[in-house]
Amino acid sequence: MKNIFYLIFIATLFACKHEPKNIKLSGPVFGTSYSVQYHSEHDVNYQKQFDSLFNVVNQSMSTYIPDSKISRINKGEAIEVDTHFTRVFEKAKQIYRTTEGAFDPTIGAVVNAWDFGPEGKIMNIDSTAINSLMKSVGFNRMGLRDNRIIKNKVTFIDFNAIAKGYGVDVIGEFLEQKNITDYIVEIGGEIRVRGINLEKKSSWKVGIDDPNFEGEQSYSKVIPLQDEAMATSGTYRKFKIDENGNRYAHIIDTKSGYPSKTNILSVSVLAEDCMTADAYATAFQAMGIDKVKTFAERHSELKVFIIFENEAKELETLSLNNFPQ
Repeated sequence: MKNIFYLIFIATLFACKHEPKNIKLSGPVFGTSYSVQYHSEHDVNYQKQFDSLFNVVNQSMSTYIPDSKISRINKGEAIEVDTHFTRVFEKAKQIYRTTEGAFDPTIGAVVNAWDFGPEGKIMNIDSTAINSLMKSVGFNRMGLRDNRIIKNKVTFIDFNAIAKGYGVDVIGEFLEQKNITDYIVEIGGEIRVRGINLEKKSSWKVGIDDPNFEGEQSYSKVIPLQDEAMATSGTYRKFKIDENGNRYAHIIDTKSGYPSKTNILSVSVLAEDCMTADAYATAFQAMGIDKVKTFAERHSELKVFIIFENEAKELETLSLNNFPQ
């Protein structure tokens, strides 16, 4: 009888074990939207903490906020930067060097001139204007000393091509500090996952958009992700049409100051963290397929998926370094 009672007691303990709650949160951020899904042992809602973290990152690096740290630095103020700014600055410097300048956060003034930045179009585009603006471009001329940015007065620094990915990492790292091991964080298509989707008892599944200039969303493929991050850069997402009907993309060639001439429509990059994936996706968009192939051979830690137009204007794809099928 005693043994039967013991078995019933053990069975009851297992039956009453608290199952992790599946929490789904979303909202607006960084001019786009975010969604977070995680599994919490204690059913904890971190919405307020997320909003607080987003605000801190915005106040550090948003060029759309006049009194943010980066906006004040661009105005010439000598202020101390915070840990978030420092982390992004150092990662940007690393990727700037690795890509030989294809990724360059000082291209911001030229981006504005082409009407892709926070200040809107600031002048008529001609070779003289572009050449003048390009004199202030060059991340190698900028440094960080005693928590202060050392730069040319006219240089405009813009982290928009890496800060969104960093925001994803900030939320992911926060969840990990709370001992949450299974989550997915997405901001405007940039994604970081850890663990698995316990709700479906499988790996996380994410979609890669089909290039579509009309704005309709469809997926070219859906891939499994586990313990990695993905970012996508697409010329079809953001472009302008001039008075002659010519379409030009928001990816500016950091060498010429003009929109990149490339047949690449979309680049998706997988990396360990999202700010790394975000920055490389932008750089690869500007580099072109041949240079990306060569680069990927030397950096096998980066998985790359490219959608491009061939000479017949047909869509083709290219997977590098075992990008998931």
